Amino acid sequence: MKIKTAKKHFTAPLYLESGRILEPYDIVYETYGELNEKRDNVVVVCHALTGSHHAAGLYEGDRKPGWWDSLIGDGKCIDTTKYFVICSNVIGSCFGSTGPMSPKYPSSEPYRLRFPVITISDMVKAQISLFNSLGIYEARAVIGGSMGGMQALCYAVEYPHFCKRNIIIASTYATQPWAIAFNKVAREAIVKDPKFNGGMYDPKELAEDGLDGLAIGRMSGHISYLSKDSMQKKFGRNYVETEGLYELFGRFQVERYLDYNGYNFSKWFDPLSYLYITKAINIFDASRNYDSLEDSLSNIESYLMLLSIKSDMLFFKEEMEVIKMSMENIGKKELVEYHCIDSDYGHDAFLVESEKFEPYIKKALSVDI
Repeated sequence: MKIKTAKKHFTAPLYLESGRILEPYDIVYETYGELNEKRDNVVVVCHALTGSHHAAGLYEGDRKPGWWDSLIGDGKCIDTTKYFVICSNVIGSCFGSTGPMSPKYPSSEPYRLRFPVITISDMVKAQISLFNSLGIYEARAVIGGSMGGMQALCYAVEYPHFCKRNIIIASTYATQPWAIAFNKVAREAIVKDPKFNGGMYDPKELAEDGLDGLAIGRMSGHISYLSKDSMQKKFGRNYVETEGLYELFGRFQVERYLDYNGYNFSKWFDPLSYLYITKAINIFDASRNYDSLEDSLSNIESYLMLLSIKSDMLFFKEEMEVIKMSMENIGKKELVEYHCIDSDYGHDAFLVESEKFEPYIKKALSVDI
């Protein structure tokens, strides 16, 4: 599989939903496979909250491949011998695209809290600018899970002629109070941490020691990414063998898991990016700026493959069912297909049990439009 990582610099302003302007800005992206002569084999992959442009393959010296390596590659579900796959890091993130710790032109000082609030629509708009600069004006499919699914739906509504197939996984038509509440815990923990220092922290110190508030917020997130059954199977009531049951701070295995994932995460993900991206997720509503969700979905001309997860405790399956029913109500039944994946793993099943999603993704990629 041919992998290419690149950065594109834009000097033209990006006009944001908020009315503010991002100028200049960069987008880091990664491609897999080869673009054919007709330029009709493009598959756009959109990442979730803490993901990046590195969706597949191994970098030299790495032990862990890209976040969707199980699905993307030569001969895999998203076959890079057939498709030219492109995944870009969203604006606001901390993996090379312009975000809150990027320098605020013409100064060399980072934006920090002066960075503008961005939306899912802004992320997609920036990606469209990237594709235009690469001479890519249409895609065979756009696919994403969680926040990536929000982007995929945004493409379908706001850029109905860009792609013919939109594959939306473990996502929603609008972020509901339950998910916003989990994000609130994380956001509050971050800003109340003294080391956050009103956004004026030293990123080198955080890379060394992490930020306790971000770690706690990530623990909250992990609870919503799993499910009751997956936690029971993975941890049960098992106790850490080296810690005493009657020690006040002795831990159950599930507590150690949250500690490990939370505190490690806080050393490699930027807290300001976490604040800005969770804000974008909270704002997301496909019916915003329209009279109703059905009014919004009436723009869609592409085929939608909707995949929810039975045990998802972040974006419930009923939220995806609303999209399906709304499409049927506006006479677009032939353009939508919905399946609920039977998994006990919870929201993260689309990353962990990708084999359960493969047949539906393959079908969506091959369906005639």
